[in-house]
Amino acid sequence: MSHSAGRGALSAVMLLFAASAAIRFGEGMGLALARAAQASTGEDSVETAEADAGSAPQACAPGPAALAAALSGREARVRAQEVALASQSAALEQADKLLAGRLEALEQAEQQLRATLALADGAAEADLARLTTVYERMKPRDAAPLFDAMDPAFAAGFLGRMKPDAAGALLAGMQAERAWAVSAILAGRNARAPRE
Repeated sequence: MSHSAGRGALSAVMLLFAASAAIRFGEGMGLALARAAQASTGEDSVETAEADAGSAPQACAPGPAALAAALSGREARVRAQEVALASQSAALEQADKLLAGRLEALEQAEQQLRATLALADGAAEADLARLTTVYERMKPRDAAPLFDAMDPAFAAGFLGRMKPDAAGALLAGMQAERAWAVSAILAGRNARAPRE
């Protein structure tokens, strides 16, 4: 609650005090008028007016002490709520800073991981390219037994990277069953790729 709202509440209390005083003053005026009327009408009407004034409910408006106590209690509750809100706000700010720090650390770790993976992929690709060049430069009769011993999918990976004339010469030197298995893998490698 802002200070201007607190001042508004104090203004409302002052108005209530003024209204209470006006009511009490009005009751006193009624009694004075009744006494003035007694002079012209007789003693019974004053006693009746005083009895009516005495029996009139005085609890229409709370007294100043009760009103002040109620306002003090309300002000204490409002202050307690303000303290609780300030505490929650501070906790949220601290959690936000902590979360921002962790998010930044996570982003940095992700960038480092990408760099490491790119380096590893690049190194692996360089190794595969070098080994493919080695197999291409080998005589087909020397390379064919090596490819016969390889898993057909692994051999197909190398043959798919080789120049077509080197790959053809190598396939010609391999055992027929192994050459067929490698050829089937090479032919079906892109069969499941989407065409649209």
